[in-house]
Amino acid sequence: MPIRAEFHDVDRRTFLRRAGSAAAAGAILPLLDSVPSAAHAAVDDPDQLFEGGRFAAAERGYRRLLRNDPGNVHAWAQIGYIALLANRFGDAERHLSKALALRPGDLASAQRLAECFVRQDRLAPAVPLLKSIDRPRDQALATLYSHISGTPWQIHGARSARVPFFTLDPVPGVEAVVNGGTPKRFWLDTYATLDLSQEAAEEAGVRPLASWSGGYANNQPLTIRVGVLESFKIGNIEIRNLPVQWSDVDRPPLPDGSPAAGAFGTTIFYHFLTTMDYAGRALILRRKESTPPPVRHGDRLPLWLAGDHFPCTLGSLGDYGPRMVTVDTGGIASGIETTLEIAEKAGLKVDHDNPIEQNGHKRYRIRAERLSLGRVVRRDVRGYAFEKVVPGMPGPGASAQFGFDLIANFSHEFFEPLAITFDYTSMRLSVTRG
Repeated sequence: MPIRAEFHDVDRRTFLRRAGSAAAAGAILPLLDSVPSAAHAAVDDPDQLFEGGRFAAAERGYRRLLRNDPGNVHAWAQIGYIALLANRFGDAERHLSKALALRPGDLASAQRLAECFVRQDRLAPAVPLLKSIDRPRDQALATLYSHISGTPWQIHGARSARVPFFTLDPVPGVEAVVNGGTPKRFWLDTYATLDLSQEAAEEAGVRPLASWSGGYANNQPLTIRVGVLESFKIGNIEIRNLPVQWSDVDRPPLPDGSPAAGAFGTTIFYHFLTTMDYAGRALILRRKESTPPPVRHGDRLPLWLAGDHFPCTLGSLGDYGPRMVTVDTGGIASGIETTLEIAEKAGLKVDHDNPIEQNGHKRYRIRAERLSLGRVVRRDVRGYAFEKVVPGMPGPGASAQFGFDLIANFSHEFFEPLAITFDYTSMRLSVTRG
């Protein structure tokens, strides 16, 4: 599902987005409340706090509303959503279930509760919730999950695996084995699920169980098919009985010109303690109960998961921030993506004289003198600023979808000298220099 060539990110992102399928957080959420802001101090509306990414303060506000009005459906739903963002599954299930009991037609809560079960690999209780949502994608996923018998996402083999990148650019790629076949090459992308090419799915003999129309890629209608994969092996770790999707979209070729077998990212990553070691050129998967690697010459940041595969954390554009950003590693020839308004507000250098137009969208090359994730700073990073918000794109384009404001997307070139570890148990993102 990966990647876009320079000047082709709209097509690539459309494919990536449309092809997507469906703890200790209490110690993490207050970190965002520590961001100094005079405006923040005056805000006590929990909806405004939530939109600003101040989740801990927003949750306190919603809980105050419930003390005064125990039947406040919106407050129940929002507390559940905040808990889901932080993988606090018990709180998420309890509050989203209450919201649905008070308002059975609350489709957003139904979808989020289904996602709460899916993230825990509890597919059976997700099926009736997805069936209640009258959208083709949710109906297709309900069909898919109902066909997965036994235990899904069975992990076998070694306690950890270090798999070398066969390339770092245009984005990292590794080899993996589908249904016991010959090793094939896959792109790595945090904005990906597990997506096969049409050819790889057919060769592996995966039976299509359902499909939906997922919009357009390269100006062509895109149909996503889903099925059950018997085995997906990465290094000496094997995953069995897992959902998979595929489509016949044209993907960017591998560096040698041959086609990729697909892409995988966050839905695989959150089943492990996962490190994308750009500096060491390797993907490292550890069992979730493993001890996270030490953070030397870096920082450990809060991590949130929006939707089924969209990681978010705190980042700064120069002195603008820290605020919520997405972490989408699949952008080619780019380390930062934002809007023109935010770029100018943050003081980024914008090439106004050479706009790039594609698919009805105008964007500009930008350079950031300083970008940071916590104490990790990169300088002179290139990227793009869209003239206006493009719905569904990473960073600001996802704000409406997620319900909270995002100032940017941090992507491939920002991470090239670094290693990033996604800990979806403690909900921490570790960023270290190689």
